[in-house]
Amino acid sequence: MRERPGRSNRFQLADPPNCSPCGGPGLLLAQFPHSWKNARGEDVNGLREAVLCPACDCGEPAADELLALFAVDDQVGLSNVEVFGRLVAAWVESVRQNA
Repeated sequence: MRERPGRSNRFQLADPPNCSPCGGPGLLLAQFPHSWKNARGEDVNGLREAVLCPACDCGEPAADELLALFAVDDQVGLSNVEVFGRLVAAWVESVRQNA
């Protein structure tokens, strides 16, 4: 997968949507560049979304670390923004690899 230049990851912490598979509350919505090849072999660029779900994502190593952060710290703030950034980047990368 290749990323489209000029597009970046976006995250929504306030009122993320519910998890599609289980309908439970999501903790975080991530939108990130995603590309694939169509039937003619041409690159198609777009955005992919993923919702961090405490029920469905439990057991995935990158998600578990991020879920642990949310369990300890209710909010992302100056005191934990670096840790959050590192953990969310690892989670998004794991979601990309499993696509």
